[in-house]
Amino acid sequence: MARLTRRSVIRGSIGLVAAGTLARPYIANAAATTAEVWWVQGFVQEEDVAFKKIVADYEKASGNKIDYSIIPFAPGRQKIVAAMQTGVVPDMFTNNPIEIGALYAWDGKLVDVSDVVASQREEFTETALANNYLYNNIEKKRSFYGVPYTTATLPNHVWRPLVEKAGYKMDDIPKTWDAYYDFFKEVQKKLKAQGARNVYGLGLNVTTNGNDPNNVFNYFLIAYGGQDIVTKDGKLHLDDPKVKEAAIKALTYPTTAYKDGFVPPGAINWNDADDNNAFHAKQIVMDLDGTISTEVAVLSQGKKDDYDDIVTMGLALSNEGKPVPAQAVSACGLIPKGAKNVETAKDFLKYFIQPKVNNEWLKTGLGRNIPCMPSVVKDDPWWLKEDPHRVAYVQQGVLGPTSPQFWAYNPAYAQLQNEHVWSIGWTDIMTGGMKPQAAAEKAFKRIEEIFANYKI
Repeated sequence: MARLTRRSVIRGSIGLVAAGTLARPYIANAAATTAEVWWVQGFVQEEDVAFKKIVADYEKASGNKIDYSIIPFAPGRQKIVAAMQTGVVPDMFTNNPIEIGALYAWDGKLVDVSDVVASQREEFTETALANNYLYNNIEKKRSFYGVPYTTATLPNHVWRPLVEKAGYKMDDIPKTWDAYYDFFKEVQKKLKAQGARNVYGLGLNVTTNGNDPNNVFNYFLIAYGGQDIVTKDGKLHLDDPKVKEAAIKALTYPTTAYKDGFVPPGAINWNDADDNNAFHAKQIVMDLDGTISTEVAVLSQGKKDDYDDIVTMGLALSNEGKPVPAQAVSACGLIPKGAKNVETAKDFLKYFIQPKVNNEWLKTGLGRNIPCMPSVVKDDPWWLKEDPHRVAYVQQGVLGPTSPQFWAYNPAYAQLQNEHVWSIGWTDIMTGGMKPQAAAEKAFKRIEEIFANYKI
């Protein structure tokens, strides 16, 4: 595979972001200014409506203007890369792809936003702060280069009627990691015995496309005890036997499930939305996938019965019976160096991350994204009482144990994710006949090469 530069990492990665209301701004403007903002298009229309509302409220309160563009994911990534290459940049853009903050902070291309984060620092989760406290290789120090405004993790999404059709109850689902996913293999067997021919137990995204396979691998890696593959000091620990064993297990379980016919054959070529589509078509009984976009999509389409038939579940315990922290990411605002209206962009972000404002924005977007501020979900019963999908997701991503992205500690991990080093290992096993141990050694070698270029 061709070796990629940081520039190609940014160009090729897949991201995850989302899509606001009333409060006083932080600047009393004698002379109003305009900030140019590039925003990522929402997964459902309600998210774009929510963003437009927050802009209108901010403009009314501040007298400033926000010249915004709402751009789909892929064109947005291309637009950001082109702008950063030419130096003709907006005043703010979102982290599309999700790891872009770590990469641009490393290159010294982002404005320090510590003052913005400080305005609500006590409100943020430690994970949201860690994901935006990034290393600047030019200045040889860490600081805040992103302003978080959501949290996202990977819940399990399950079709309850398919489980029941197989003769089981939801309470029958085991509580520990391998047993949890093994259960859906048994569901598939029972459904096929009843004549179902196009239903698969597991929606594991084993492709080399997009962001989903990176997330799925990392979750399995952490569940198997490999959370220290990159530590807070930015060091790689492939020499740790526990990390090596966890990586081999994370290469083994999804590929074995695929080869044994419990994952759809097409999953090896899926893009990020394809597992959602397969789930909506009831081709898969369960899916491990980020946010509750799966549920919100059917609700937005008026399919309330389907919405009620889906069960959103947090992560199973480890095989040893211990809680598995959900690796979380935050959508965040980034201000590039070269921006003409830095103070206005900062003011807008300070306004946006006020808990009341942020809460109403998230709710208008149907709650697909959840707060990175625990007080928001604790103070508003909408998050924890009215909807079982939101309740499960909030318990996992806000109130439960979470961990930062590995690239927050060293952007080298962003490059290995862009190269899909781990999921290429899956492919080597699934189609190339390679044993998991050999696939792991091949991946380890490439990872060590990548990390050699990112010394912290």
